[in-house]
Amino acid sequence: MPTIRKFPLVTEEVYHVFNRSIARYKIFSSRRDFERMIELFGYYQWKNREMKFSQWKRKKNKESLSLGVMDSAKLVNIIAYCIMPTHIHLILKQLKDRGISTFMSQIANSYSRYFNVKYKRKGPLWEKEFSNVLVDTDEQLLHLTRYIHLNPATSNLTDAPENWFASSYKEYLEEADDDRKLCNFADILDISPDSYKKFVNDRIDYQRELSRIKHLLLEPPPYHLPGGTGE
Repeated sequence: MPTIRKFPLVTEEVYHVFNRSIARYKIFSSRRDFERMIELFGYYQWKNREMKFSQWKRKKNKESLSLGVMDSAKLVNIIAYCIMPTHIHLILKQLKDRGISTFMSQIANSYSRYFNVKYKRKGPLWEKEFSNVLVDTDEQLLHLTRYIHLNPATSNLTDAPENWFASSYKEYLEEADDDRKLCNFADILDISPDSYKKFVNDRIDYQRELSRIKHLLLEPPPYHLPGGTGE
């Protein structure tokens, strides 16, 4: 069961959600590790699931089934995501009471089991329960999607954000394969793929420079949302 949070998250609100590995341990080191977490995002966003994860995965891979074969009630809408070697960023809209807490608990526990079995390891994998910050406006939301999609380029893991396969950026560019489409943002963000790509790419060098000097800044750099985690 997910932990009961001191300040419950509000249904129908949008949150930036962040979770990091314990001691910043590299928990995503192979493409398969990243793909596993993306699959967990897709599976656990649903409230009631008609089949176990292993069964769903086999059928989906074999028959290209959409998640619509499962119960229509979702816990969350995934608006954007980015998986980094030591942490994950998600933008989630909560659709059911305690939906985000349930979703985050399930993906964290499931990935921990997968990781510990695969790498013959024991013990906790995540630093703590996830952090979250409320996204108040559509403008904040737009800038936040850019920030998380630029994370791999900012960290010099890739030259261009579209080359990082473990994020939702290609969905925003309408270049993602059907079996990789997880996000629902069309009813919130009104921006064309070409405009969004320019919006993101215009910020790459600036965000990289800020990441190099952020420990010297007395105030959060401009690409952080007010009250954001700064991660």
